[in-house]
Amino acid sequence: MNSKYRTIIVDDEILARNDLSAILASFENIDIVGTAKNIESAAELIKKENPGLIFLDIKMPGETGFDLLEYINDNMHIVFVTAFDEYAIRAFEVNAIDYLLKPVTKERMALTIEKLSDFESSKPGKQKALLYEDQIFLKIDNKYHFLKIESIIQITAEGDYSKILTKNGRKSLTSKSMKEWEDRLPLNHFIRIHRSTIINTNEVERIEPWYNNAHLVYLKGVDKPTVMSRRYFAKVKMNLG
Repeated sequence: MNSKYRTIIVDDEILARNDLSAILASFENIDIVGTAKNIESAAELIKKENPGLIFLDIKMPGETGFDLLEYINDNMHIVFVTAFDEYAIRAFEVNAIDYLLKPVTKERMALTIEKLSDFESSKPGKQKALLYEDQIFLKIDNKYHFLKIESIIQITAEGDYSKILTKNGRKSLTSKSMKEWEDRLPLNHFIRIHRSTIINTNEVERIEPWYNNAHLVYLKGVDKPTVMSRRYFAKVKMNLG
C-alpha cells in the first residue's frame, strides 16, 4: 500500500491510548495524527485532522463511542476497541471495519490492518447513476432479481450487507454497501438521514422533532419511525423543502 492512513485513537484511559499507539507504530501504513479522551475532544480532532481511520473505545464515562458517529463521514473507517463484547452486533450495524477486544495484541491488530487493506482493494469502480424509473439486477436473499428503484422505501445497514424495504412490505438482504447505494441512487428521490439509513423521499409522511436535536421520520406503510440524526437534518430539510 502506497499511502498511510491518518489515524486517531479515542479512549478515556491514557494507558489504553498509549498501548494502542505502541502497537500501531509498528505498521508502516498507519500514521497516528492524534488521540482523544472523550467524544467532545474526538469531534474536535476529527474536524482538525480529517482522519481516514479511527480506533474508537465504546464504553466511556457518561457516553459511548457510538455518540461520535454523527461526526464521522463515510470516508472514515472505524475500528471499535473495547473490553466488552456485548456491543459487537451494534458495531457492525454501523459498518465498522473490525471489533477488537482488549487487551489487543500485535498479532490481532495485524489481522485488522489486513482486513482494512482488503476492504480498500475490493472497492467497486464507479458505476453510472440510476434513474428513478430504472430497474437494477442484483442478488437478493441469495437469488438474482430485477428490483425497481421506485419500489424502494428504505435501505438500512445490516452488518456487511444492506436491508431493502420495498412498497410490498418485503425486507430483503443484498451485499451492496450503503456507500454504493448512496453513490448510485437518484439524489432527487433518495437521501441519507443517518449513517445507516437511506430513504425514498417520496415515501415520507411527516417528520417530527425528537430529543437531542434528532428527528423521527415517518414513512408511508411503515409502522415504526426512522431516526434522523441531527447531522443530516439540514440536508434533508433542504431536499424536502
